[in-house]
Amino acid sequence: MGWIIIALLVGLVVWRLKPAKGVQTISTEQLKDRLKDQNVQLIDVRSQAEYKGRHIKQFKNIPLNVLSNKMGTLKKDQEVIVICQSGMRSSNAAGQLKKAGFVKVTNVRGGMSAWQG
Repeated sequence: MGWIIIALLVGLVVWRLKPAKGVQTISTEQLKDRLKDQNVQLIDVRSQAEYKGRHIKQFKNIPLNVLSNKMGTLKKDQEVIVICQSGMRSSNAAGQLKKAGFVKVTNVRGGMSAWQG
């Protein structure tokens, strides 16, 4: 019985780490090349306090808990790149954006924890 619980927990962790269908991922190094692209919407889904503490200046702060209410301010046909602290919240945000009909959504793997800029 114990091995079933362990298998379920491992399955849950793997499922949570898997990117949403149709969401691309990029490294923080690849992100550096994309920051000057005027055709990309850059969204930081961390809390306002986290964003205020340290952020990439090109990113607009839309915390994950208000993202669904703010989606109307974003263009569905323009690429959206999302970042958070570790990549988990931004993965969640990317999935929400894809489900809402955004065409191209990219998650930054490792988030601000991996950012060296």
